[in-house]
Parts: sequence; C-alpha cells; structure tokens
Amino acid sequence: MVIFSGIQPTGRKHLGNYIGAILQYVEGQDRADPAIYCIVDLHGTTVAYEPAELRERSRDTAALLVAAGLDPERCVLFRQSDVPQHTELTWLLSSVTSVGQLNRMHQFRDKAGTARDRVSAGLLYYPVLMAADVLAYRAHEVPVGEDQREHIELMRDVAEAFNKRFGETLVVPEGNIPTVGARVRDLKEPDKKMSTTGGTPAGTVYVDEEPASIVKKFKRAETDSGREIVRADDKPGISNLIEILAVVRGTAPNAIEHDFEGKGYGDFKTAVGEEVAAWLSPVRERYLELRQDTAAIEEIFEAGAAKATAIAAPVVADVRDAMGVGKPVRSAT
Repeated sequence: MVIFSGIQPTGRKHLGNYIGAILQYVEGQDRADPAIYCIVDLHGTTVAYEPAELRERSRDTAALLVAAGLDPERCVLFRQSDVPQHTELTWLLSSVTSVGQLNRMHQFRDKAGTARDRVSAGLLYYPVLMAADVLAYRAHEVPVGEDQREHIELMRDVAEAFNKRFGETLVVPEGNIPTVGARVRDLKEPDKKMSTTGGTPAGTVYVDEEPASIVKKFKRAETDSGREIVRADDKPGISNLIEILAVVRGTAPNAIEHDFEGKGYGDFKTAVGEEVAAWLSPVRERYLELRQDTAAIEEIFEAGAAKATAIAAPVVADVRDAMGVGKPVRSAT
C-alpha cells in the first residue's frame, strides 16, 4: 500500500495540524510501502506570499515533521517543486476536470470571497494540483483532516474520469480521516476549526509554542454552560478539550469523561493544558535543534526528490501515453 500526503509550508503548524495530519504521517510510515510526504510549496504560491519566507517555511515544516518522528530513511520526504511531474500531471488532469467542479469547491469560495474574478487562477486550480500530488504516486491512502474531505472526493472523481476516458491508469485513492481529533477547534471560538489564518491568536496552539503559553491558552479556553465534562452538540468547547486530551493520552473520549466526572471546568482546562504542553515539549525541543541546520534539511529534500521522481516519472509517462501525448512508450499491438 502507498500512502501520500502533503502539508502546506505557509504559517506555523498548530495543534490541529499536528493531530489531524502529522500524527498520521508518523504512524503511516510503518504501514506503507512507501509512505510519501510532501512539503507543498507550489500550493503556497496561489495566494499572496513572500518568496524568501516561503523557502524558509518549507525548511521549517520539514524540520517539524522530522522532529515529530518522520524518518527520511523510512519514508519519502521531499519538497513539491523539486519534482516537476506534479506540475505536468496537473495540466494533463485538467482535461478531465470541469470548471464547474472547481468553482464549487468550498476552499476556493472561502478564499476568493466576493473578489472571485480577481483571485489567481492558481487558487482555482489548487484542487487539480492536489489531485496530481496524490495520483502521481498511485497512492491508495491519503491521511488528511476533516476539512480536506472535499478535496479527496474531487481527486477520486478526477481519477475515475481519467480511467473511464483513457483506460485504467490511475489508482482511485481513499482518504484516511481520524475518528478522534479530526477537527480540532479554536479554543476561544469552538464553533470554528483551529486555523493559522482564520482562527483567533488566543485560541490557536502552536506546536513550537512555549509550554507556559500553551497552558495559559487552555486555562482561558471558552467553555459552555453547565458543569458536566461530557461531549454534547451544545458543548463544543468542552467536547473539543475532551477529544484533544483523548488523543494526548491515547485513549477514548469516554475515558476522559469518566476520569473528570464531578470535577469543574477550571481544573479540567488546566489539566488539558499541562498535558498538551508536556506532550508537545519534546517535539518543540527537537524542532528548534533541527531548523538551524539548513544544509541538512536541503540534503533531506534532495534525497527525497530523487526517490519521489523515480516513482512519479513512470506514472506520468503512462498518463502521457494513455492520452496520446508525446512519443509513444508502449509497444504497438
């Protein structure tokens, strides 16, 4: 089984990224053959950005993934722009992707807002590039957070449309969305997901954040009416904290409810903050060490790109051949 997932280098990585995606990456490298993880810097060019910052963030993100437990010897870790098959396959897949599908994507509508006619074409094409990222490796599984479900559905549609039009060439992937912690919520506005761009500063917990600051944010987390520490539709704040602590402890949410039965919100929030801070501390310390060695990160990118190209190039060659593009590679019958 092949696992593939990509992570944006824009912005600091928060607890939602860590629980919803990065933990799955680490777990997947022992299940897949191979597990392929990509820093998707090309996706970062679809909105306003600073070139030097994009390059720095790409290295920072790679350092964080390694600090979290990814081993470049046990997985393929690379920078998207170092493997040109991603962009070529994006164009080839555009022939089986409708503009209507892209216009209906929630991410495009949310980011474009009322200025849809003025946003970059890259933002509209973002899901096609994401599909190419996965389909170039004939990946079977894509670990993502709940907010990426729509993108998984589109890449499945694209693969099925291509196979129907040009013959069985691409693997139709499945999304792997965690059942607990799939959508970590903002601590101050628990009706919204935790986000670097759309969340509140006080409600967003970063993986590289100082432990004391993490505890402080949890102590000030927005809670709900009542005193019971239970999951319920009308208790988004407490439900969020229960799920976060369940992930940290590696247990079920109902076990957290049992452990804190009869206790108040204040004690519970403090306990969650302290356990999250302790849980993230080793990752933070290792990250701060790794991010200083730019040359080592670039070596990881170079080695990973060579491995990724060796996998993606034959797939893209098959796609070109199936479409009748370029020199034929299959023997005539």
